[in-house]
Amino acid sequence: MLLPSRRLLGAALAVAAIAPASAQSPAVTLFQVVGPRDTVTIGLTTAELDVLGQGPAVDRIGRALAANGQISAWRYTVGRAQDGSTRYAANGRVSIMRNDTLRIEAYTAALPVVPPAAQ
Repeated sequence: MLLPSRRLLGAALAVAAIAPASAQSPAVTLFQVVGPRDTVTIGLTTAELDVLGQGPAVDRIGRALAANGQISAWRYTVGRAQDGSTRYAANGRVSIMRNDTLRIEAYTAALPVVPPAAQ
């Protein structure tokens, strides 16, 4: 029974090591955009969210969709880093159309999220 307790201790230490990093303000906030046929994970940087105004981030996106008919965002997918670890990374820009959007939800990733490369 010693082995499971070592695993539990190792898991607890891993969570403790990650917790301070996740307490910081994220460079990218992820959202799930649910449409009639599929769901896409998008990410907006803090600067992109600031342009959308004040209030909860989901509300800002909804107001921008209602006012403009579309928004542009980074599509995020799970991939591998250079060191072989798994993480969410930007995989190009997508345009979200008001007509094709049923719901926008805040999304908390269980994996590290990499900010998009500067364009």
